[in-house]
Amino acid sequence: QVQLVESGGGLVQTGGSLRLSCVASGRTFSSYGLGWFRQAPGKEREFVAAISRGGGQTDYGDSVKGRFTISRDNAKNTVYLQMNSLKTDDTAVYYCAAHPYYSTRADERQYNYWGQGTQVTVSS
Repeated sequence: QVQLVESGGGLVQTGGSLRLSCVASGRTFSSYGLGWFRQAPGKEREFVAAISRGGGQTDYGDSVKGRFTISRDNAKNTVYLQMNSLKTDDTAVYYCAAHPYYSTRADERQYNYWGQGTQVTVSS
């Protein structure tokens, strides 16, 4: 089992930045690929970003490409999501998740473990 705990959400103005963190416990952190998803009220959960087990491969959803950066620190069992140039459309609950595959995955159905989520609210 892997347990994931997100933090770093909050309220920020349009154009601002936030850095989300997700700390994992359980089995060896480096054995899992990591991803970030988000869900706004009334909408389906949306893929945001993913990073491979070794950190050499990243993938981003079209709506955040060029603004968000995913990274991981295996020594700290932590994955990050740096969010810049935030828009009101970025308002959502953000979830981190883990999967056992070697390459990045954008399909939420392929992720085995999920955190509880952290709220990000972008105001104008």
